[in-house]
Amino acid sequence: MNRFRRLFRSDATRNRPSGPSGFRRAQPFLKTNLLSAIRTMAPTLLALTLTSAAHAQGTMDFSGATTLMQTFKTFAIYAGAVICFGGLIFAGIRMMSGRFQEAIPGLFGALFGAAVLGWGAGWIGSLTGQSM
Repeated sequence: MNRFRRLFRSDATRNRPSGPSGFRRAQPFLKTNLLSAIRTMAPTLLALTLTSAAHAQGTMDFSGATTLMQTFKTFAIYAGAVICFGGLIFAGIRMMSGRFQEAIPGLFGALFGAAVLGWGAGWIGSLTGQSM
């Protein structure tokens, strides 16, 4: 109901509120103040929430990350060994049959496997400070 229309009614009985007069006037006032207070406090509450989350960061446990990186390092070692061994077998079969030109990709495959085996595992180990 429009507040201005209520003020200028011609009927005197309808001008008077039916309930307690203070309550009707206080209801919009309380609603406005409450919304204003929420809008004022919301950034502060958000900042306090983020601050407490930032303080909790120092207590995080990274032992699971070290275990995960150890798993990646082990995978790099095994994958490099399999690639290297597969390339050598491929090149060896080609060389035994006398097709030396076709053996060259197998030798490069073995070289790539050795690179994964050495540099891959070393790089992953260096991320967590593990010695090879």
